[in-house]
Amino acid sequence: MNKQHAETLARAGLSHIIEPNDLTGSALVQVAGAPEAYRIIREHSGPAPANEQQQVAELLDANGANRSSLRLDAGLERWRARAAHADPESDLKCMNDLGGGLLTPANENWPLGFEALGLGAPLALWYRGTGNLRILRDPARLVAIVGSRDATEYGRTITAEIVQGLRARGLCIVSGGAYGIDAQAHQAALAESGPPLGVDDPPSTSTIAVMAGGLNRFYPSGNDEMLQRVHNHGILIAEVAPGATPTRWRFLQRNRLIAALCAITIVTEARWRSGALSTAHHAAEMGRDVGATPGSVFSANSAGCHRLIREGAATLVTDAAEVIEMLTTAQRPPELSPGIAQRQGRSESAEDARDYDGLPVQDLLLLDALPLRSPRTADQLAVLAGLGMGSILGGLSRLSARHLAERTGNGWIRRFPRGPEPQRGAPSAP
Repeated sequence: MNKQHAETLARAGLSHIIEPNDLTGSALVQVAGAPEAYRIIREHSGPAPANEQQQVAELLDANGANRSSLRLDAGLERWRARAAHADPESDLKCMNDLGGGLLTPANENWPLGFEALGLGAPLALWYRGTGNLRILRDPARLVAIVGSRDATEYGRTITAEIVQGLRARGLCIVSGGAYGIDAQAHQAALAESGPPLGVDDPPSTSTIAVMAGGLNRFYPSGNDEMLQRVHNHGILIAEVAPGATPTRWRFLQRNRLIAALCAITIVTEARWRSGALSTAHHAAEMGRDVGATPGSVFSANSAGCHRLIREGAATLVTDAAEVIEMLTTAQRPPELSPGIAQRQGRSESAEDARDYDGLPVQDLLLLDALPLRSPRTADQLAVLAGLGMGSILGGLSRLSARHLAERTGNGWIRRFPRGPEPQRGAPSAP
């Protein structure tokens, strides 16, 4: 096996085992290299190797993330449950059959924008589609258009108009493939061919969909036809392996990739608690420009955009010309927007509260793994959540105390103390 293939195989396997933005996993890969990190996770038993343990701790400390929960010992415990299920050769064949593959940081088309993520950059990037992968290396030609799932006619209209103007300049539209504004952004981009990147090039890649689950199937299923068109004329990418299920954690982490890929992020319509705001906040924290489209002050669907503008986290934009003006403005030095600090100290109203607010990351991962009907055992939850048994048992106890989990027979199921949430990925009711 040559060195390049060993690297690809290892990173494919690691993308199946390690959750997105797991800093311990990223640190281990930097310290030991992907092939050795993959071997340690699959084969090592007992305490973590002392040399790697120390180097990982030092690297995490240098990145301001050296917490006890991020120790290599804790990482190995939560990864081992998944390691036996990883089959990177099968995953690579699956994506090859679907017209895709895997990008690693050594690949010439690895996104330059991921440098802003530091230790939180993806270990690998799965892709499928017919678009030109080299567009990933050029953040200045990538514009993120994001917003709420339950888009209004106004939101869809302004999104389409902005996208049309951006595509006329050959810019590629990046979004998350979800219902609402995301779908409208992709559809509007697909309707415009745009000029070629160069004299001898085909028309520029129209759109990129950044997915929260494995690329072996399209999600949400209601966008199946649209996502197939993205595959036919653009690119779909994901940092998780084929077969990975979209979860709340993976959706949130997907947003950081959208922000990192692009020079600019535009929120065209968003509610107060819209997930699109997390994309905007990621972009602002990386020093990227953020724009937001205003709406009616009486529309709850525009409250998130008004919030970004009011807090100084976004520039008000009303058309494609203003977005292009933002792109051509000299880049400001990366700094934390004042609006971010204000937002961090602001408490949410009771109306906006979620029953999972305040949970630590490991409990959120466990919550996503809990089924709604057929109970799952602690062992099954360990594999699905990617956590060690100690974290599973402790987490179940904490979730049970908050009435978010209930033991039934030989397993556990999810409970909703505030009533069932809207189905993930589907438009919420107006």
